[in-house]
Amino acid sequence: MGNTFPKYYDFFMGPLEKGKFQSIRKELLQKANGVVLEVGSGTGINFPYYESVIKVTAIEPNQHMIKRSSKRREMSVVPIEVIEESAERLPFADNTFDTVVATLVLCTIPNPELAVQEMKRVCKYKGKILLFEHVRMKNLFLATLQDWLTPLWKKVCDGCCLNRNTVQMIQANGLEILNKRTFYNGLFIELELKK
Repeated sequence: MGNTFPKYYDFFMGPLEKGKFQSIRKELLQKANGVVLEVGSGTGINFPYYESVIKVTAIEPNQHMIKRSSKRREMSVVPIEVIEESAERLPFADNTFDTVVATLVLCTIPNPELAVQEMKRVCKYKGKILLFEHVRMKNLFLATLQDWLTPLWKKVCDGCCLNRNTVQMIQANGLEILNKRTFYNGLFIELELKK
């Protein structure tokens, strides 16, 4: 994992983050409670939105992203620990976290199904999993365009796959969808899940 993508991530995502994404993140993370695990914390874009939680443990496999998240971590009103780790092998015991959060990250994880299984494993029985992701669209033309663009997009955007069927993968792994919202004609989804 190089430094180029982390260096420009906030710049290119800025227009979306200052618009609709900011309100989506705020609203989603207000549902977080207790001890939180954030999977793929990137540049720490979610850190300012954690308010009524005990603490956040964030994992991120890219050391450059971790460095870029340090200012946001220091400004957070709750304790945040960032660990350089992979989502497919979470170093935590079963049923550790009250809330597990993943935002715009399942697209880049090499084995997202294994990551979902790990998120489910470390989430407490009555806990929740909160996701905000981009997904394969239902419109056949747009989905085909996503398929066509994905090989190049993966190279430019640090492994990001435009065409993952995240909802189907989640349901196949035994997670129940409590709430679902879609944005931008189904390109982005917000999910509240339970075991």
